[in-house]
Amino acid sequence: MTVQDNEELPFLFEVFEDQTLRIFNAEETIDVDEVTVKGDSLYIKFPVFEGYIAAKFNDSTTITGSFIKESLDRIVPFKGEYGVKDRFEILAKPTANIQGNWESVFSPDTPEDKYIAKGIFKQNGNVVTGTFRTTTGDYRYLEGVINNNKLELSTFDGAHAFFFKAEVTDSTMNGYFYSGNHWKEPFVAKRNESYELPSEDSLTFLKEGYDRFAFSFPDAKGNQISLEDERFKGKVTLVQIMGTWCPNCMDETKFYVDYYNKNKNKDIEFVALAFEYAKTSEKAFKSIERMRTKLKVAYPILLAQYGTSNKEKAQEKLPMLNHVLSYPTTVFIDKKGSVRKIHTGFNGPATGQKYLDFKQEFESFVNQLLNE
Repeated sequence: MTVQDNEELPFLFEVFEDQTLRIFNAEETIDVDEVTVKGDSLYIKFPVFEGYIAAKFNDSTTITGSFIKESLDRIVPFKGEYGVKDRFEILAKPTANIQGNWESVFSPDTPEDKYIAKGIFKQNGNVVTGTFRTTTGDYRYLEGVINNNKLELSTFDGAHAFFFKAEVTDSTMNGYFYSGNHWKEPFVAKRNESYELPSEDSLTFLKEGYDRFAFSFPDAKGNQISLEDERFKGKVTLVQIMGTWCPNCMDETKFYVDYYNKNKNKDIEFVALAFEYAKTSEKAFKSIERMRTKLKVAYPILLAQYGTSNKEKAQEKLPMLNHVLSYPTTVFIDKKGSVRKIHTGFNGPATGQKYLDFKQEFESFVNQLLNE
């Protein structure tokens, strides 16, 4: 894909005899089964997310077209070349080894856009894998190379197309982050093996004067669902603030679905509040149903907002929160209806040990609430 500055964001996919695809990002594989070939035209619809690729065959080895997200009016140029097996070319020996942890700052000179992150990388020769964790989640599975002192990383998951490039030494990074062809920002990083981000449980909280979390939003059948409903009475309830367009939300939902299926005989309920950028409620509910079907979600997903995923607008829907900082955010409510914890963001499988630690902490805390 072509992002800003005419930079190319590469990714790999394999095509099978039945015309299904498999996309590769480091340890991640994404199976795509909605592929249509008609004449010289190709249409690839990605699982869960709204985005799709529309392209044409130029000849037997090349295709060109666009990656399209209609609700956001975004179109990113795309081209594919058959037979290329390397994501990035290896051109020269690396002059740096960046394996380890990195204290990172994005948009360091722009106060309104500035945010902190933690880089986590592994390196084997030229090949680098890893991710950046932020206070609102992670940038998922990044994969790339170092040639001399030039680092390039990319990922594409059907929703987000991320490309990072930087000049690196063993202790510093200085570069740019591109998201599709609509966003570009600088970042800097320094090696810091002991660096940690603020606790995800301290960033979002109930404002003074509120002692309860409350909402009333519709499901796909038009029923208004709230925490006052009988199904939530006397149960531990986890409220997931999310969007069907959000890869971190998808990672979190997969985890919650697995946990819920194993524990739904206990006094626990989940409910998701979807904040959708689809332009109509009908399109938003279509996206919700698509996610529910693909991920086999058995708990309710309610439509909290459509037409924008703006976090300030979301906070207006949930005025008891100090802010909606991240999609996803999870509110933990005990059997008596009290908010016991609010967890901002989600550290998915790409974060390695952090994800394993999260799962252990999650199960321990939920068990504590269940045993009260």
